[in-house]
Amino acid sequence: GFSAVVDYDPTDGLTDDPIPDTTAAAALLMDAATGTVLWADNAREVREPASVTKIMTLLLVCEAIDAGQLTLEQTVTASAHAAGMGGSQIYLEEGEQMTVDELLKSVVVSSGNDAAVALAEAVSGSLEGFAQLMTETAAQLGAKNTHFANANGLPDSSHTTTAYDMALITAAAWKQEGLKKYFSTVTYTLPATNLSAARSFNN
Repeated sequence: GFSAVVDYDPTDGLTDDPIPDTTAAAALLMDAATGTVLWADNAREVREPASVTKIMTLLLVCEAIDAGQLTLEQTVTASAHAAGMGGSQIYLEEGEQMTVDELLKSVVVSSGNDAAVALAEAVSGSLEGFAQLMTETAAQLGAKNTHFANANGLPDSSHTTTAYDMALITAAAWKQEGLKKYFSTVTYTLPATNLSAARSFNN
């Protein structure tokens, strides 16, 4: 995998060597405010992003809220496709209803693949349409070597990006005021729904 880290101060280290150590196959440190690359290793290497994908999903959902397309209180009904994602999930059932706010917290805290797809379908009507929007938005941000095929990062050979591109996307998400409260959430209890009892998650 790779890492995309923002707001790194190379002068504020605990050792004399400011160069970070990483086991990631590709990594990049970027100042989110200026876009300045402070350190990079294989940052332009094309790789599958896995769950880091969800940063773009979160960004686009919040942009849809800002545009009045969605509201945090809006109810989303999980499709069979969303409920069948597998991997890290909140165990959505087909027909289960949650608010956009609850799904956002579920993506951030539990990295819910199913919650990410439910949100994607709420924004674009289909996962395919949302993936196209993701790719187009990435290009607008300068992420020219990125192609998204899904909203959650499940394996797909056509779902690729680079550490540099993901740093650009992460910087844009970090500037999104609507996301900041979610990024600081580490535990969450999902209220009971029409099909499930309450569930608790830890990041």
